[in-house]
Amino acid sequence: MCGVIGIFGKNDVVHELYASLISLQHRGQDSAGIVTYNTTFHLKKGNGLVNKVFNEKNLARLKGNIGIGQTRYPTIGPGGVEDAQPFIVNAPFGIAMAHNGNVTNYSELRDELTKKCYRQLTSYSDVEVILNVFADEMSMQPLHDFSFETLIKTVSGVMERVEGSYSVVGMIANIGMFAFRDPYGIKPLCLGKKDNSYIVASESVILDHLEYDFMRDIVPGEVIFIDTKRKLHSKIINAKCAHPCIFEWVYFARPDSIIDKIEVYEARLRLGEKLGKTCLAAKIKPDVIVPIPDSGRGAAMAIAKALGVEQKEGLIKNYYIGRTFIMSKQSVRKNSVRQKLNPVKSVIKGKNVLLIDDSIVRGTTAKELVSIIRKAGAKKVYYAVTCPPLRYPCVYGIDMMTRGEFVARNRNLNEIKKKIGADALIYQTLSDMCSAVRGSNLNQKFCTACFTGEYPTGLDKRDILKLEKERIKIQKLDKEKGI
Repeated sequence: MCGVIGIFGKNDVVHELYASLISLQHRGQDSAGIVTYNTTFHLKKGNGLVNKVFNEKNLARLKGNIGIGQTRYPTIGPGGVEDAQPFIVNAPFGIAMAHNGNVTNYSELRDELTKKCYRQLTSYSDVEVILNVFADEMSMQPLHDFSFETLIKTVSGVMERVEGSYSVVGMIANIGMFAFRDPYGIKPLCLGKKDNSYIVASESVILDHLEYDFMRDIVPGEVIFIDTKRKLHSKIINAKCAHPCIFEWVYFARPDSIIDKIEVYEARLRLGEKLGKTCLAAKIKPDVIVPIPDSGRGAAMAIAKALGVEQKEGLIKNYYIGRTFIMSKQSVRKNSVRQKLNPVKSVIKGKNVLLIDDSIVRGTTAKELVSIIRKAGAKKVYYAVTCPPLRYPCVYGIDMMTRGEFVARNRNLNEIKKKIGADALIYQTLSDMCSAVRGSNLNQKFCTACFTGEYPTGLDKRDILKLEKERIKIQKLDKEKGI
């Protein structure tokens, strides 16, 4: 889960890129980076939040009317500064690239690039692999007369070799800006325009902020290209049945975004409507409904209406603490919960409280929240979740890549309830979750692999075990490096 942005503007685009990364900060807090181009590439990236990585001095040197940026949280690599995006290769032409997603055949491609293609990689970031495959494919094309057809053949080669999820933005020196989305469309990407400037972004909210007109979502398997004459080219190269990650609507995306024609806020209201009916069937009787800010708020409104119970802000969020789910260490996540969320005792004391959350992954946050509410004087604490139990690794770009990370992996509902310390635990059903997010888009399918173990790209148990072993190896590297 990262955020990517690409802008081809009339004048220097650095300030629009910086503003975009601020708006995409929720998608990754590990590192941030921007690269622009005029007569050469200008790059600045580093670990930390956007406003830590960039300052007035280094923004001033990022000259150029074309540029890309990224906010990242680590999936493949150990998360050191060397893994920060974007990345650059100097041939052919000079190419810069950033992406959102996760390459499932990363190790095989890395070996191929270093041993057969004689390319030296400098990080453990999977976008560096995509970039070098892209450069390798392009070097096989006749380059004296570059055209959109050259790019089509290049990206076709990338899609044949790279497996997993990837929404990519990039630029080629003196050629133009490009973007493409994996054949299953697992990660989001949209396109916008303002006058004669173009923007590509992970979420539509960025277009709103910068006053670009939303053109459309980039569809699965599609490549788009804006050349130096600002002509837009596009072609669907390798489209499969679209399976966007359902977690975008459940948790990741901002509520004011629209992804693949589905508004996130409306989807969360529908999730609450469905879960409200499940809560009624469970016959729990809360005195107050308390959303866990921020992604639980929309659903809580709908649940409160279904139950006829008042919703109140019983947990106040400190917005200067990062999203605990995407923090890299469990100890950091646990300590941050209490710093991040503080109870309003007048709302909670002496009440039966129903907490509304978007998901339970490792159980660390849920357990701490139940404890916080009890210490604030609640009589009983009920916990309702807008998605089903998470039981299977995500290999497409969410930091839950081993089965042992899931509190629900080998536990039934009662055991999970005891583990987090709740008096009752209510999960959304898989069918209700998909129906709620889908809304009127009746034919829309989703990637729900973390709930079902069914991976749209066709991975089997042997593949998952191999990826788990790789992830565990990297986790050990994290500890050795003190990351």
